[in-house]
Amino acid sequence: MFEVTRDPLEPQPLLDFVRKDESGAIVSFYGVVRGSSEGRRVLHLEYDAYVPMAVKEMQKIGDDLRSRWQITEVAMRHRIGRLEVGEICLIVAVSAPHRQDAFAACHYAIDRIKETVPIWKKEVWEGGEVWVQGHAIQEGSDSAHS
Repeated sequence: MFEVTRDPLEPQPLLDFVRKDESGAIVSFYGVVRGSSEGRRVLHLEYDAYVPMAVKEMQKIGDDLRSRWQITEVAMRHRIGRLEVGEICLIVAVSAPHRQDAFAACHYAIDRIKETVPIWKKEVWEGGEVWVQGHAIQEGSDSAHS
């Protein structure tokens, strides 16, 4: 289940999809539009994508996860269009027999999405707007920008 959509994102279908009897862990991540960025009040975000390529890249990430960790299933869904503060823009769900693989695979998937999937984000804030690039979390970092 890899999708780019204009529809609001609901977590439950992804969680249901990755839930397998052999999975002892399900890890999910929700990217949510925050109300401030670099000291500015964000009014909304606008996402755009090259959808066919974005879905293919998400599938590649899923294949990569399966080759690196013992996971049972993965699902990714990213929203495009105008999103208001508080709305979910990304959901990643990974199931695995054990939590360590599920956490590691989910973290890796999020970083790879930001690095390789052709989805672009424009922040619209009081007084202007700017296209921003996603950043991967550096190992050992306590925070990241997105």
